Amino acid sequence: MKLLLFADLHLDAPFAWASPETARGRRRNRRETLSRIIALAEAEGVDAILSAGDLFEHDRVSPDTLAFLRAAFAGTDIPVFLAPGNHDWLSARSPYELVEWSPNVHVFTDERLAPVTLADGLTLWGAAHRAPANTDGFFAGFRPDRGGQHLALAHASERSLLGWQEAGKQPHAPFDAREIAEAGIAHAFLGHYHLPRDADRHTYPGNPDPLEFGEEGERGAVLVTMQRDGSVIRERRVVAVSRVHDITVSLEGSAHEDEVRDAVAGALAGLEGCVRVTLEGEVGPDARIDARDLARLGEHLDGLVVRVGQLGMAYDLGAIHAEQTVRGQFVRDAADAIEDHDLRRRVVLTGLRALEGRSDLEVA
Repeated sequence: MKLLLFADLHLDAPFAWASPETARGRRRNRRETLSRIIALAEAEGVDAILSAGDLFEHDRVSPDTLAFLRAAFAGTDIPVFLAPGNHDWLSARSPYELVEWSPNVHVFTDERLAPVTLADGLTLWGAAHRAPANTDGFFAGFRPDRGGQHLALAHASERSLLGWQEAGKQPHAPFDAREIAEAGIAHAFLGHYHLPRDADRHTYPGNPDPLEFGEEGERGAVLVTMQRDGSVIRERRVVAVSRVHDITVSLEGSAHEDEVRDAVAGALAGLEGCVRVTLEGEVGPDARIDARDLARLGEHLDGLVVRVGQLGMAYDLGAIHAEQTVRGQFVRDAADAIEDHDLRRRVVLTGLRALEGRSDLEVA
């Protein structure tokens, strides 16, 4: 049996960092990504499409997007199984309940694993989040009530990955990896973590189209071939439409604004899509750095974000410390009052630039 798994598409995500035009474009890309997923399923002749939650944003999804979703799934004869997550959680007012889905679509609606027969001797168990938070784990204490091979589809958080995966991720429907084997499940197809992960008994496909800057790993839709012994062969297929780059630009030694701009412009040359630039290095104390001005270098891109990383100014702090001047006294006072080296450095550099009447204080 062949299955196609995806998760965490987040249709109608806000993209609050972007301009309205860029945000609309990114949302259109997510629709096109779903169309690519369905086309891939058709081309590979899979037996079912599995969506492991966060298909859309519950509080933001538009009627137009729901009409698109319904038409997209109705346009294929392949069975589609949907397991609502914490962002597309199921309630009486949920689109999962209100949309008149085509007959090939099955939405898991129970907060506990419920069965659907995929083939003789092969059962898919799925569950839904019924609230945006505080959903209990699905696997602890679960045991199938029938024989054969068992698969699971859910939006759930493996506890051991909470530190390894994205910072700030909350443990929705948490579980320990051993619980899957103890539950008698051959393999679990999961959503929630946007970074891909292949384990012996479970798979996180990662989000199929980039959502945030800094996401890493080979994400996409996962073509799964089930073996007779319950093991799986997994192939990740790229279906993304958006191009997202997260780059670091060194400004080391830049003495003036033109050198800063040249460094950023050179790093952006040849890139497409959305880019986040992180500036780092030590620049000359007279170099002007204006993030808003640098953002204009991305006019050929869909979107550009410029942020300051480990960026400092090459002041001779030893010489300034010895000066009998206002700024010399400021440096001496900071040295006496602030023990933490990094904090003292930031305060001193910001203060020196303020004394110079500079507006780009955030560079410190």
